[in-house]
Amino acid sequence: MRAALPTVPALHSEWIKIRSLRGSLGALIAVFVATAGIQVLTAAAIGTAEAGSMGPDPLYAAYYGLVFGQIAAMAFGAGALSCEFQNGALRTSLAAVPNRTRFYLSKMAMVGGLALLVGQITGLVTFLGGQAFMGPYALRLGDPGTYRAIVGCGLYLALMALFAAGLAAVLRSGTAVLSLLIPFVLLVSFIVGETTGGVDRFLPDRAGQMVLHSQGQEGLGPWAGLGVMALWAGAAVFGGWLAVRRRDA
Repeated sequence: MRAALPTVPALHSEWIKIRSLRGSLGALIAVFVATAGIQVLTAAAIGTAEAGSMGPDPLYAAYYGLVFGQIAAMAFGAGALSCEFQNGALRTSLAAVPNRTRFYLSKMAMVGGLALLVGQITGLVTFLGGQAFMGPYALRLGDPGTYRAIVGCGLYLALMALFAAGLAAVLRSGTAVLSLLIPFVLLVSFIVGETTGGVDRFLPDRAGQMVLHSQGQEGLGPWAGLGVMALWAGAAVFGGWLAVRRRDA
Protein backbone atom coordinates (compact mmCIF):
# COMPACT_ATOMS: atom_id res chain seq x y z
CA MET A 1 0.00 0.00 0.00
CA ARG A 2 2.85 2.38 0.89
CA ALA A 3 4.54 1.72 -2.47
CA ALA A 4 1.31 2.29 -4.38
CA LEU A 5 0.44 5.67 -2.86
CA PRO A 6 3.29 7.71 -4.45
CA THR A 7 2.24 6.35 -7.84
CA VAL A 8 -1.07 8.26 -7.78
CA PRO A 9 0.55 11.74 -7.83
CA ALA A 10 2.99 10.50 -10.48
CA LEU A 11 0.10 9.41 -12.69
CA HIS A 12 -1.69 12.69 -12.08
CA SER A 13 1.38 14.69 -13.06
CA GLU A 14 1.69 12.70 -16.28
CA TRP A 15 -1.95 13.45 -17.08
CA ILE A 16 -1.31 17.16 -16.52
CA LYS A 17 1.70 17.04 -18.86
CA ILE A 18 -0.23 15.38 -21.67
CA ARG A 19 -3.23 17.65 -21.21
CA SER A 20 -1.08 20.78 -21.29
CA LEU A 21 1.04 19.80 -24.31
CA ARG A 22 -0.93 20.77 -27.40
CA GLY A 23 1.05 18.42 -29.61
CA SER A 24 0.37 15.34 -27.52
CA LEU A 25 -3.26 16.20 -26.87
CA GLY A 26 -3.79 17.05 -30.55
CA ALA A 27 -2.27 13.74 -31.63
CA LEU A 28 -4.58 11.89 -29.25
CA ILE A 29 -7.63 13.65 -30.69
CA ALA A 30 -6.32 12.99 -34.20
CA VAL A 31 -6.41 9.24 -33.50
CA PHE A 32 -10.20 9.46 -33.39
CA VAL A 33 -10.65 12.10 -36.10
CA ALA A 34 -8.36 10.42 -38.64
CA THR A 35 -9.60 6.87 -38.11
CA ALA A 36 -13.34 7.51 -37.87
CA GLY A 37 -13.41 10.52 -40.20
CA ILE A 38 -11.55 8.92 -43.09
CA GLN A 39 -13.54 5.71 -42.69
CA VAL A 40 -16.85 7.55 -42.88
CA LEU A 41 -15.77 9.70 -45.83
CA THR A 42 -14.47 6.70 -47.76
CA ALA A 43 -17.56 4.61 -47.06
CA ALA A 44 -19.82 7.49 -48.08
CA ALA A 45 -17.90 7.92 -51.35
CA ILE A 46 -17.53 4.33 -52.58
CA GLY A 47 -19.17 2.04 -50.04
CA THR A 48 -22.27 1.24 -52.06
CA ALA A 49 -20.62 1.16 -55.50
CA GLU A 50 -20.47 -2.64 -55.57
CA ALA A 51 -19.82 -5.58 -53.29
CA GLY A 52 -16.18 -5.60 -52.18
CA SER A 53 -15.55 -2.04 -53.35
CA MET A 54 -13.60 -1.31 -50.14
CA GLY A 55 -11.76 -4.62 -50.11
CA PRO A 56 -12.35 -8.37 -50.27
CA ASP A 57 -12.59 -8.71 -46.47
CA PRO A 58 -15.54 -6.56 -45.35
CA LEU A 59 -14.50 -6.66 -41.69
CA TYR A 60 -10.98 -5.45 -42.41
CA ALA A 61 -12.39 -2.87 -44.84
CA ALA A 62 -14.52 -1.51 -41.99
CA TYR A 63 -11.24 -0.21 -40.50
CA TYR A 64 -9.60 1.29 -43.55
CA GLY A 65 -9.24 4.56 -41.61
CA LEU A 66 -6.94 2.83 -39.12
CA VAL A 67 -4.12 3.15 -41.66
CA PHE A 68 -4.14 6.87 -40.91
CA GLY A 69 -5.20 6.74 -37.27
CA GLN A 70 -2.22 4.59 -36.33
CA ILE A 71 0.12 7.37 -37.45
CA ALA A 72 -1.58 9.70 -34.97
CA ALA A 73 -1.20 7.02 -32.28
CA MET A 74 2.53 6.83 -33.02
CA ALA A 75 2.79 10.61 -32.84
CA PHE A 76 0.99 10.62 -29.50
CA GLY A 77 3.24 7.98 -27.95
CA ALA A 78 6.46 9.41 -29.35
CA GLY A 79 5.56 12.98 -28.39
CA ALA A 80 4.56 12.09 -24.85
CA LEU A 81 8.03 10.62 -24.20
CA SER A 82 10.24 12.84 -26.33
CA CYS A 83 9.05 15.98 -24.51
CA GLU A 84 11.01 14.77 -21.48
CA PHE A 85 14.29 15.11 -23.40
CA GLN A 86 13.82 18.75 -24.34
CA ASN A 87 15.14 21.72 -22.37
CA GLY A 88 16.07 19.65 -19.32
CA ALA A 89 12.49 18.51 -18.66
CA LEU A 90 13.66 15.05 -17.57
CA ARG A 91 15.74 16.50 -14.72
CA THR A 92 12.69 18.37 -13.48
CA SER A 93 10.50 15.26 -13.74
CA LEU A 94 13.05 13.15 -11.84
CA ALA A 95 13.33 15.81 -9.16
CA ALA A 96 9.59 15.40 -8.58
CA VAL A 97 9.63 11.59 -8.95
CA PRO A 98 13.18 10.41 -8.08
CA ASN A 99 12.36 6.74 -8.60
CA ARG A 100 13.03 6.33 -12.32
CA THR A 101 11.08 3.12 -12.63
CA ARG A 102 7.99 4.68 -11.03
CA PHE A 103 8.35 7.76 -13.23
CA TYR A 104 8.72 5.71 -16.42
CA LEU A 105 5.95 3.23 -15.68
CA SER A 106 3.58 6.02 -14.65
CA LYS A 107 4.19 7.74 -17.97
CA MET A 108 3.71 4.52 -19.91
CA ALA A 109 0.54 3.69 -17.98
CA MET A 110 -0.91 7.10 -18.80
CA VAL A 111 0.08 6.86 -22.47
CA GLY A 112 -1.31 3.35 -22.80
CA GLY A 113 -4.45 4.07 -20.79
CA LEU A 114 -5.40 7.20 -22.73
CA ALA A 115 -4.63 5.55 -26.07
CA LEU A 116 -6.74 2.54 -25.08
CA LEU A 117 -9.67 4.71 -23.98
CA VAL A 118 -9.64 6.80 -27.14
CA GLY A 119 -8.94 3.68 -29.22
CA GLN A 120 -11.99 1.84 -27.91
CA ILE A 121 -14.25 4.79 -28.61
CA THR A 122 -12.64 5.09 -32.02
CA GLY A 123 -13.17 1.40 -32.75
CA LEU A 124 -16.89 1.58 -32.03
CA VAL A 125 -17.55 4.89 -33.81
CA THR A 126 -15.47 3.89 -36.82
CA PHE A 127 -17.44 0.69 -37.26
CA LEU A 128 -20.88 2.19 -36.74
CA GLY A 129 -20.17 5.37 -38.70
CA GLY A 130 -18.61 3.61 -41.66
CA GLN A 131 -21.23 0.88 -41.91
CA ALA A 132 -24.01 3.46 -41.86
CA PHE A 133 -22.95 4.39 -45.41
CA MET A 134 -22.45 0.86 -46.75
CA GLY A 135 -26.09 0.27 -47.68
CA PRO A 136 -26.85 -3.36 -48.50
CA TYR A 137 -23.19 -4.32 -47.96
CA ALA A 138 -23.11 -3.12 -44.35
CA LEU A 139 -22.05 -5.34 -41.47
CA ARG A 140 -24.11 -5.34 -38.31
CA LEU A 141 -23.06 -5.53 -34.69
CA GLY A 142 -23.09 -9.19 -33.79
CA ASP A 143 -21.93 -10.39 -37.20
CA PRO A 144 -18.96 -12.78 -36.92
CA GLY A 145 -15.84 -10.97 -35.74
CA THR A 146 -17.39 -7.53 -35.28
CA TYR A 147 -17.05 -7.27 -31.51
CA ARG A 148 -13.53 -8.69 -31.69
CA ALA A 149 -12.55 -6.10 -34.30
CA ILE A 150 -13.99 -3.22 -32.25
CA VAL A 151 -12.06 -4.25 -29.15
CA GLY A 152 -9.01 -5.14 -31.21
CA CYS A 153 -8.94 -1.72 -32.83
CA GLY A 154 -8.57 -0.05 -29.43
CA LEU A 155 -5.93 -2.52 -28.29
CA TYR A 156 -3.98 -2.11 -31.52
CA LEU A 157 -3.92 1.70 -31.24
CA ALA A 158 -2.81 1.49 -27.59
CA LEU A 159 -0.03 -0.95 -28.44
CA MET A 160 1.12 1.22 -31.33
CA ALA A 161 1.29 4.24 -29.02
CA LEU A 162 3.31 2.25 -26.46
CA PHE A 163 5.59 0.92 -29.20
CA ALA A 164 6.38 4.45 -30.32
CA ALA A 165 6.74 5.68 -26.73
CA GLY A 166 9.24 2.96 -25.89
CA LEU A 167 11.30 3.74 -28.97
CA ALA A 168 11.19 7.45 -28.11
CA ALA A 169 12.66 6.67 -24.68
CA VAL A 170 15.48 4.77 -26.39
CA LEU A 171 16.19 7.30 -29.15
CA ARG A 172 15.27 10.42 -27.13
CA SER A 173 13.68 11.95 -30.20
CA GLY A 174 10.09 11.87 -31.37
CA THR A 175 11.17 13.00 -34.82
CA ALA A 176 13.57 10.08 -35.15
CA VAL A 177 10.90 7.60 -34.05
CA LEU A 178 8.32 8.89 -36.54
CA SER A 179 10.96 9.01 -39.30
CA LEU A 180 11.51 5.31 -38.71
CA LEU A 181 8.01 4.06 -37.97
CA ILE A 182 5.91 5.89 -40.56
CA PRO A 183 7.89 4.64 -43.60
CA PHE A 184 8.12 1.22 -41.96
CA VAL A 185 4.37 0.88 -41.47
CA LEU A 186 3.33 2.45 -44.78
CA LEU A 187 6.02 1.07 -47.08
CA VAL A 188 8.56 -1.36 -45.68
CA SER A 189 6.15 -3.98 -44.31
CA PHE A 190 4.42 -4.21 -47.70
CA ILE A 191 7.73 -4.53 -49.53
CA VAL A 192 8.92 -7.18 -47.08
CA GLY A 193 5.66 -9.04 -47.56
CA GLU A 194 6.25 -9.26 -51.28
CA THR A 195 9.79 -10.63 -50.95
CA THR A 196 9.94 -12.87 -47.90
CA GLY A 197 7.08 -15.31 -48.38
CA GLY A 198 4.93 -14.61 -45.34
CA VAL A 199 7.45 -13.37 -42.76
CA ASP A 200 5.67 -10.01 -42.88
CA ARG A 201 2.84 -11.40 -40.74
CA PHE A 202 5.21 -11.23 -37.75
CA LEU A 203 5.95 -7.54 -38.25
CA PRO A 204 4.22 -5.34 -35.64
CA ASP A 205 1.64 -3.62 -37.84
CA ARG A 206 0.74 -6.65 -39.94
CA ALA A 207 0.52 -8.93 -36.90
CA GLY A 208 -1.55 -6.49 -34.87
CA GLN A 209 -4.03 -5.91 -37.67
CA MET A 210 -4.81 -9.63 -37.84
CA VAL A 211 -7.43 -8.96 -35.17
CA LEU A 212 -9.37 -6.92 -37.73
CA HIS A 213 -9.53 -9.70 -40.31
CA SER A 214 -12.45 -12.08 -40.62
CA GLN A 215 -10.03 -14.99 -40.27
CA GLY A 216 -6.37 -15.43 -39.38
CA GLN A 217 -3.82 -15.77 -42.13
CA GLU A 218 -1.43 -18.69 -42.63
CA GLY A 219 -1.76 -20.13 -39.15
CA LEU A 220 -1.58 -16.85 -37.22
CA GLY A 221 -4.99 -16.19 -35.68
CA PRO A 222 -6.48 -12.79 -34.84
CA TRP A 223 -5.56 -12.82 -31.13
CA ALA A 224 -2.22 -14.51 -31.78
CA GLY A 225 -1.38 -11.70 -34.19
CA LEU A 226 -2.26 -9.09 -31.59
CA GLY A 227 -0.08 -11.04 -29.16
CA VAL A 228 2.87 -10.72 -31.53
CA MET A 229 2.23 -6.97 -31.68
CA ALA A 230 2.16 -6.89 -27.87
CA LEU A 231 5.59 -8.56 -27.81
CA TRP A 232 6.99 -5.85 -30.10
CA ALA A 233 5.49 -3.13 -27.92
CA GLY A 234 6.68 -4.84 -24.74
CA ALA A 235 10.23 -5.08 -26.09
CA ALA A 236 10.21 -1.37 -26.96
CA VAL A 237 8.84 -0.41 -23.53
CA PHE A 238 11.46 -2.58 -21.82
CA GLY A 239 14.22 -1.04 -23.91
CA GLY A 240 12.96 2.41 -22.98
CA TRP A 241 12.98 1.49 -19.30
CA LEU A 242 16.61 0.37 -19.54
CA ALA A 243 17.53 3.60 -21.31
CA VAL A 244 15.81 5.81 -18.72
CA ARG A 245 17.40 3.90 -15.82
CA ARG A 246 20.94 3.87 -17.16
CA ARG A 247 21.40 7.16 -19.01
CA ASP A 248 22.10 10.52 -17.46
CA ALA A 249 19.20 12.94 -17.33
